[in-house]
Amino acid sequence: MQTMDPQVRAYLDMVAASGIPPIQELTPAQARQNTENAAPLLAGPPPPLHRVENRELAGVPVRVYAPDLQAPMPVLAWFHGGGWVIGSLDTHDALCRRLAAAAGCMVVSVDYRMAPEHRFPAAVDDCWAVTGWLAEHGREIGADPQRLAVGGDSAGGNLAAVMALRARDAGLGLRLQLLVYPVTDADLDTPSSLRNATGYGLTRDGMAWFWDHYVPDLAGRAHPDAAPLRAASLAGTAPAHVVVCELDPLLDEGEAYARRLEAEGVPVRLQRYPGMIHGFVRMFAVIDRSHDLMEEMAGALKEAF
Repeated sequence: MQTMDPQVRAYLDMVAASGIPPIQELTPAQARQNTENAAPLLAGPPPPLHRVENRELAGVPVRVYAPDLQAPMPVLAWFHGGGWVIGSLDTHDALCRRLAAAAGCMVVSVDYRMAPEHRFPAAVDDCWAVTGWLAEHGREIGADPQRLAVGGDSAGGNLAAVMALRARDAGLGLRLQLLVYPVTDADLDTPSSLRNATGYGLTRDGMAWFWDHYVPDLAGRAHPDAAPLRAASLAGTAPAHVVVCELDPLLDEGEAYARRLEAEGVPVRLQRYPGMIHGFVRMFAVIDRSHDLMEEMAGALKEAF
């Protein structure tokens, strides 16, 4: 029996009362603007941090978050969520600030190219360019290339999982892949996708809209750089910390990915949040359990580093 956290209920009621159309009825520009407008209301004021700067790494725009620690410091390459279509450095600014402070590490948030203007594999290529740069040149910005992790939420979790696969194949050592309710496959007919199809924020139709913009070619969605659950092998990838939510269409594919990692010998910790919905990692101002998740992510990074 599924139960819903009261704060989640209040948030969903607020969204329903706003009258904003579902994402599949919007253009990408409209969906992006709605996301940008909502982000500060959900996250609250961004906490101060010792150093926050925009720059380019390997030709890709990034935002670097660094606490007041001696360099070189461990570093997390972070890939924001938003179905490869929406979301930005700004929508995830409060999250990255909090994570850098709580984990005691540098966070490099990647402003990868997004669909439909730049379809698959543009986002993958940008994220890999930054990950590779950090592994080779991280000391130039005060990061320790030997203590490098990747992470992201939703589509960003997808990109982080793909980075872990690419890193394995390139012989690049990562300390952790931090996957927060990740997209791991394009199957929209899993039990959780059908059970949680509507009423919980992210919808099944919404996921179809994202996939249609990112990888419109149905055959292309089976490529492991788009659907890491389809990779021939996950063995040898970085240790993983996987977060899933009970009331999320993506629940099953996240748990399936964790099970495969474990079955193929990868150290993995799976954390399931009952009563929670997709997207809650950024809702510090409206859902208290987002703070619990922040502590969990910070702890996983500290342990890995």
